[in-house]
Amino acid sequence: MLIFIMIASVALLLLLIMKFKVHAFVALTIVSLLTALATGIPINKILPTLLNGFGNTLASVALLVGLGAMIGRLLEITGGAKVLADTLINKFGEQKAPLALGIASLLFGFPIFFDAGLVVMLPIIFSVAKQFGGSLIRYAFPAAGAFAVMHAFSVPHPGPVAAGDLLGANIGLLTIIGLICAIPTWYIATYLFGLHLGKKYHLDLPKAFLNAMPINETAVLTPPSFKKVILILLLPLVLIMLDTVLNTLAVAKVIDGSQLWVETLRLLGKTPIALLITLIVSIVLLKNQRSYEQIEKICDSSLGPICAIVLVTGAGGMFGGVLRASGIGEVLASTLGHTGMPVIVAAFIISSALRVAQGSATVALTTTAALISPMVAADPSLSQMDLCFIVISIASGATVLAHVNDSGFWLVSRFLEIDTKTMLKTWTVQETLIGIVGFIIAYVGSIIF
Repeated sequence: MLIFIMIASVALLLLLIMKFKVHAFVALTIVSLLTALATGIPINKILPTLLNGFGNTLASVALLVGLGAMIGRLLEITGGAKVLADTLINKFGEQKAPLALGIASLLFGFPIFFDAGLVVMLPIIFSVAKQFGGSLIRYAFPAAGAFAVMHAFSVPHPGPVAAGDLLGANIGLLTIIGLICAIPTWYIATYLFGLHLGKKYHLDLPKAFLNAMPINETAVLTPPSFKKVILILLLPLVLIMLDTVLNTLAVAKVIDGSQLWVETLRLLGKTPIALLITLIVSIVLLKNQRSYEQIEKICDSSLGPICAIVLVTGAGGMFGGVLRASGIGEVLASTLGHTGMPVIVAAFIISSALRVAQGSATVALTTTAALISPMVAADPSLSQMDLCFIVISIASGATVLAHVNDSGFWLVSRFLEIDTKTMLKTWTVQETLIGIVGFIIAYVGSIIF
């Protein structure tokens, strides 16, 4: 009966989002409440269960996503993305221009979301394509694919943060594992495949770009230096790695983890603190580009667009709290145990099904993590490394088969002026390849480590 309720709850969720166009936040809240009632959770415990699941998820997600959005917005407005891309293109040269654009997008995609990153980078991509010639796909797909990979695999993006929190993964370790998995996934599935697509399909520059007025360079004032941009992008990674390395040394008894200097340095490397430090450093380094009053307005404007994302991830945590309290996870674990299917494979399959059905990678990530979190919690043999690879497996499933119900699909199609049939042959295939390569890397990693 519990398995039936779980299937019915997911079906209802998809029906509300797809058929009746109910916002994912509202749909998840409704389904969470109905699932709690259907599974027999005592009436007086339903609201506390919903609020605990929602609040616990927001406690970690909101802080990371908010700070990451501010850092990304500051770099965007001050011209950091253009400086990064231009410098890399100058160093790599014409033949490696797609590689340079992809690397710039990977770095810039760490703090900034897919939609915003793509909007910022596209004028740069168009300018490079106009300068060097050839199919636009050759330049655009490696860069757009980089944003897609980072959005799915990398902290502080909401999907992996929420999934990691629901499964109890160490966020610092997840950041490092996510990057280790993201880089080869991007190189194989978007850079190499993007070059292949560029040879197979010729795409001209969009008419909207060719007819547009020249970009007003003075609007950005004096852009930051390349060194400043790289420092801002790499600082949180260095701080987070500091926490992870010290923790590893403490576990191996190389150092005493209880000493004050170790605990202090590890605190600086905790992901929220690392992002907060990075934000402060960004403000100090970019003060020459904008006044402090302007910087405050930029930071404020970055929070509005992420509100819906944060609420959706919180509602996913609410759904997970209901599933844990209902005992569905234990039943699901027992059922999958009889099939012999590893958790990491089940996570990929469930996430893929949700992604194809409703389109949103974030919803697929949070819902899948909520579904399997009780099962993961019931398995004491899973290490922190295992949990991180399971999150990447979920993220991989949440990337496959992007099609007409995915907002990112239409964003790429609209900006690049690609017809739907060609999008299905190119972007959908590339997104699916990202998911497959990412899952293979995660699965192999879970076996090795």
